[in-house]
Amino acid sequence: MKYKLKLYCVTNKPLPDLENTELKFAGVGKNKFSTKYIDTSTDINIFNKEEYYSELTFHYWYWKNLLNKENYEWIGFCQKRRFWIKKKSENKIIDKKNMIEHLLFEPENEWENKDAVLCNPINVYGAKKIKLIKRGWRNILSDPTLLFKKKESIKVHFDMHHTFGTLDKAISVLNNYDRDDFREYVNKNNSYNPHIMFIAKPAIINKWFEALFPWLERCEKKFRFDDLVNYDTGRMFAYLAERYLSYWFKKNTKYKEENWVQLDNF
Repeated sequence: MKYKLKLYCVTNKPLPDLENTELKFAGVGKNKFSTKYIDTSTDINIFNKEEYYSELTFHYWYWKNLLNKENYEWIGFCQKRRFWIKKKSENKIIDKKNMIEHLLFEPENEWENKDAVLCNPINVYGAKKIKLIKRGWRNILSDPTLLFKKKESIKVHFDMHHTFGTLDKAISVLNNYDRDDFREYVNKNNSYNPHIMFIAKPAIINKWFEALFPWLERCEKKFRFDDLVNYDTGRMFAYLAERYLSYWFKKNTKYKEENWVQLDNF
């Protein structure tokens, strides 16, 4: 018999207030963790790349060491400040004191006939003109109409916040099957499903990782780790995966978008 849902929370610091919930924790980064946390430096791993891959450090470990041993209908991922919440908790005020009662631990009825769940999307448009000129001037030189458009694309937003041209370089080494479609997706869309959070059937997760990680390995040849030194570029491979995730799941799965909450003071 398959169990229903298992959720993994990836964190770079211990979360003692949640350790008695049904979440399964994985530790990444330099902090010390108890045995309640999966040690992502063991077995087949990319632990030495955590600074650039962030929560993907655990995703890779999970793919290589645990995925094919699971016996759950659904597998999901969240992270230390961002969590899945129940459908009935939509529009509720959620804080550290009451969050556990609102956390999602069971599949929702609406997931029937679906094989993936994504975070409700966020919009990337709306930059003030002064910021658009300061950080997006290269894009404006290529397309002056950006100054008059109300909605910047995923591509323009990425260029503004994670170094101009980086996304283009990454797409150039994407597999032939996705390259043109993904390029069109980031140029035409202005929202995406954030935080590399998803819930899916195990077979879907395996296909996703089979597409994602070989691409990111090829991207490593385009971007030297020594050059990825600040907030804009330090987590480059996670930023790339975040945009690709929205495209890939929408193209390859029957998906549903669900609620999530961010608790910055958690």
